[in-house]
Order: sequence, then structure tokens, then C-alpha cells
Amino acid sequence: YLVGVGRADCTGPVAQVPLMGYANPEQVGGGLLSRLYSRAFIVADPEASRRVVFVSADIGMVSQRVRLEVLKQLQGKYGELYGQDNVILSGTHTHSGPGGYFQYTLFWITSKGLVGPALSSIVNGIVKSIDIAHENMKRGRLFINRGTVENSQINRSPFSYLENPASERSRYSSNTDKEMVVLKMVDEDGHELGLISWFAVHPVSMNNSNHLVNSDNVGYASYLFEQEKNKGMLPGEGSFVAAFASSNLGDVSPNTRGPFCANTGQSCDNPQSTCPIGGAAMCMAKGPGNDMFESTRIIGQNIYLKAKELYERASQEVTGPLSSAHQWVNMSDVSVELNGTHTVKTCKPALGHSFAAGTIDGVGAFNFTQGSVEGDPFWDQIRDQLLGEPSNETKACHQPKPILFSTGEMTWPHPWHPDIVDVQIAAIGSLAILAVPGEFTTMSGRRLREAVKREFDSHGTPGMNVVIAGLCNVYTHYITTYEEYQVQRYEAASTIYGPHTLSAYIQLYRGLAKAIALNTTQELARGPEPPLFNVTNVTLLPSLGAENAPANKTFGDVLEEVRQGYQEREVAEVTFVGANPRNSAENATEHNFLTVERYSSISNSWRVVLNDASWDTRFYWSKGARGQSNVTIEWHIPAGTEPGRYRLRYFGHYKKRVSLFKTITVPFEGSSSAFQITAA
Repeated sequence: YLVGVGRADCTGPVAQVPLMGYANPEQVGGGLLSRLYSRAFIVADPEASRRVVFVSADIGMVSQRVRLEVLKQLQGKYGELYGQDNVILSGTHTHSGPGGYFQYTLFWITSKGLVGPALSSIVNGIVKSIDIAHENMKRGRLFINRGTVENSQINRSPFSYLENPASERSRYSSNTDKEMVVLKMVDEDGHELGLISWFAVHPVSMNNSNHLVNSDNVGYASYLFEQEKNKGMLPGEGSFVAAFASSNLGDVSPNTRGPFCANTGQSCDNPQSTCPIGGAAMCMAKGPGNDMFESTRIIGQNIYLKAKELYERASQEVTGPLSSAHQWVNMSDVSVELNGTHTVKTCKPALGHSFAAGTIDGVGAFNFTQGSVEGDPFWDQIRDQLLGEPSNETKACHQPKPILFSTGEMTWPHPWHPDIVDVQIAAIGSLAILAVPGEFTTMSGRRLREAVKREFDSHGTPGMNVVIAGLCNVYTHYITTYEEYQVQRYEAASTIYGPHTLSAYIQLYRGLAKAIALNTTQELARGPEPPLFNVTNVTLLPSLGAENAPANKTFGDVLEEVRQGYQEREVAEVTFVGANPRNSAENATEHNFLTVERYSSISNSWRVVLNDASWDTRFYWSKGARGQSNVTIEWHIPAGTEPGRYRLRYFGHYKKRVSLFKTITVPFEGSSSAFQITAA
């Protein structure tokens, strides 16, 4: 094959934009823990001129809006080379990235609308990563390996899982998928290019009290792998690219200690995830660490170590033709044949009451509980008044789900949920990547993989490695099994196309697999094209006005200085007169907010040893009154840091008023005093 890899920044605005994932309007960005990247991999068959592009981006999920804009840019640059058939865009599902990049109204509620700068950072970052991969194509080889990851996940809806037939459950040793699949890429001389790992776990080690943009546990795994392979480079630099992509993580949590009542400390591992005092709002899962930062590192390191072992030992070469199959489908109206005897249908999208309950990884509001199969007259009445009552047809179709939001029947100012959904498979030799538009639960994913594998087997392509890539192309929430759907925990209430959603997807993906196996992909119906709404920026974000420094101070001045000396495992901290970080995101795509620098007596100069993509630094922004704000930079000095003289620097942009109607953006910087680090 010809193989190319690329990585580009897609962080976007790190302040004031709500973070995407927990649907908590209070959780807005207030700084940066680690940068977000798009990682692109292109595999091409030099003979048949076929290509497959796989992108894993450090974002909550790929939205339809992002995908359509990326495809539009790629078509402008490359013509027919990259299109909806052979480009897979997957989100890692971090819950700590900026939101606001959706065109469907439901997602505007918690993201404060459509945020232009957040959308364009993601779109431009994805396209740039593909550009870099495209420019770096060279002859190479691929190897695949698989293995088991321990101590890194639990099933967060075990009572739903138990609804699946005992005969089916008895075939599996665990209620989560512990298998990791690793695809290793080297050039023809054996030089390492990169890897993709697929593993099912929610990147929610950082909880909903976090305000720092970061890529969570899987992002930390990428960081460790890339730091190791790109020796001597700053984070985010270097040619080796390591993607830790999402899979069927629907009911899989990294918070391995399980759910406890925040107020009493007792377990709340019950079907409703509720506490005797305080109800469901008190039931939260804990990670393995003492705080969310430590938990993120523990889970991330577990995943990294397993990937490293599988990568080093990978010997099974991937060979064979490239192929891709894609269809757009109206998921609100699919007829599914069950056992060839009777036909059932999917529904117009709707969310159930338990959607509002959230999960043990991030609880919801107003004390909704999971497992509600009854509506609540109080909330139903409010809903009827504000948003309209669900039709009888939709109510019947979604049984036993009590509908909270009948999103498929809500169209103002735009539809609230997608009808047109992408289904897609890319085959690279013996590897089939199923690009799914949401979060399949453990058992849903197993059924899908098995059905697709059987389809390949029965049409003359046995022994395919089938992996699920999650959160691809358009976001449609969750996909549970029919049995899990019956008990209506969060994942089931969020299975928006009704109880037969999974059966519909299995039917569709079998159709794609058959077309790939029989080489008839060009005969697949394209399906109805998704809409691109004419809306570019509708937002409730505060506008960026002129900013001020306190009296007798200027931007970048130090307000609270570092100490003169530190030892490893301590935290060096400095506070500056700051400015809104959104200015920097809107001014420059790749802006670095901070550096840690070490003085070299040999060259008589300061050398950058860390940037803001490092997981050891934290950048906090806090807004004050009268257009003033502060920035605090922390460096959590790791064990093994070389002793010497260091300083912390800050780079920002402030808005300056030049006339009544005009402000300009002015760059500035600040530096702490030098401090000494001594060996502990």
C-alpha cells in the first residue's frame, strides 16, 4: 500500500464555549489542559487507485455539519479523490472539548448555539491533517494485532445488559468488550509511521466539574505514545501519529470504582442509579485515581501500555484490496425484516425521560431517574406547553419509552435531530472498519460485528477482522439492543430511532458488507442527501469587547509571582494580567498559550522544554469585572525533571478599542521570574 499519516490542531476556543458531552450548560471552557488534535491516516492501493481515509479527532463526536463542510473542502482541493464513500471521520468522544459545531437544534440548547470559531477550528484541523497525510504518502506495510485490556472499564448500565438473553451472555466472559485492536503502519524500510487503536471506553475520566479543554484518557494515551516515538520533540510535533479511536463504548465507563452516593459514600449500583438521600443527582461513579486528573492518567496509561505491547508484537500483515461502501439512509423510516417472518419499523427521533437523568459518569438535572418507563405528568405538561405534545404515532412507535422530547416532530428554527444518517464500511484488505453514527452498547456492538462477519464469510471473504469505529459522520446518540431498550436506562432513552434501531443498522451494514464482498459497491443506492442548513453563526456567547488591564499594569504583567525554588512533584504557579483566550483562537489557528523554558548556560539562552499541549501544564483563565481578566499558569513538575533554572511564559491577544465602532486584536506576552528546580 501507499500510506500517509498526519496530525493537526483542532482545539478552537478554550474559554466561554460550553464543553460538549455532559450536556451541562454550567460546564463552560475556562482554560486548557491539553490540545486537541485531528489525526489522519490514508491508505491507497497504487494499482487500483483506490483510497481509504480514516480520521480520529479529539472531539466529542463528528457532527453532520462538520462532515459536510470537510467533504466540501476536500472536493475543492482533490476533486473526486476523497468523498463520502472513502472518508471516515470519527470522534474520540472526549467530553472536554468545545461544543457548538452542530446544525441540529437540540445540540444548540447546551452549546449556546452554533459557534462559528469552534466549528471552523474542527473542520480546518481535520482537513489540514488529511492534507499532511496526503503529502506524506509513501510505500508502506500494515500489521494488525489484538489483545485484552484489563482494569480500565466497567459497564455503567449492568442492569440493562442483564436483560439480554442468558444464552447470548454466556458466550462472553465480561459485560464490556475488553479487546483492543491495533493497526500498525511502517514504511517499506521498516521506519515507523503510526498506529490506530480501537478500544471501547468512554473518555469521561474528567468529570463534569472540569473547565479545562483536554482530550481525556484516550488523548493522554496518544500523547504518551507520540512522546515516546517522537523523541526530543515538543508535544504535538514530530512525524509519528498515534490515534486512540472510539468503538462500541455506549455503556462503558472508565470510572472503575463504580457508582457511589456523593453524600453518604454508599454504593448506588441499582437499576435506577439512585441514592436514599438526594436521589439520582447524588449517584456518581469514581475513577481509580484520587482525583479526575490522576484517573485520566491511570486509564490513559493502561490503554497506552497495552497498545504499545500489541504494536511491538504485531506480525500479522494486512494485505488485499481496498474498498469502501457508503449510503445515506432515512433512519426515521426503515423497514426491518425480523427472522423473515414479520416486518418492524424505526421511528421518528425522540428522547425518553431517562435521557434527562444522565448517567453515573455525569448526572442530569431536576432529579430525573434512569429506568423510567412512566412519564412524569409535571414535566410532560411543561413540555406540551413549550414544545408541543408527541403524536400518538410517535408515542406508539417508541413504546415502552415515555417521550420527553419528540425531536423528530420539532422543526423550529431547524429540525432538532437528523433523519438522514450515514452508514459506511471501509475495508483495507482483511480489516473492515464499520463507521457507526453514534454510541453502540457492548452487546449491540457484538451483534453488529458478528452479523457483518457472517455476511463476509457467506460471500467468499472469510476471516475478516471487523472493528467498530464509534461516533462517525453524524451524531445520533445511542444504540441499545431491543432487550436493553425495554428497561429504559439512559442509553435506551437516548436510542432515538426506537426499539428496532439496532436491527435496522444490522440490516444496513450487512448490505454494505455484501456489496464489498461481491465487489458491487457501485450498485448501492446513494440514498437521500442530508441537508446543510443555511446557518453559520447563531450564538449566545458573550461578544468580545475591548479589554482593560488594572491601573498601572499592562497585559502580561505578573500579578502573583512564582517562588524562587521548587522540587519535583511540586507545582510552579504564576498569575498574569490576562485577556480572553477566545481572541487568540479567532486570530490564529494554532496559538500556543504558554511555554516552560529552561536556561542553558552553554548557549546563554532560554530553551522551550514544554508547550501548552503538555499534560504537565495547566492554563486557567478567569474573567473579572470591567473588561479585566487573569491568567494562571501551573506547571506540575514531574519526577525526573532536570534540575536548573526555569521560567514560565504566557502568550495572548487582547482587544483594543481604536474608535467607537472598531476594536483590534493585539498580541502580547508575559514571563515569570526565573526559579530554580533542585533534585528532591
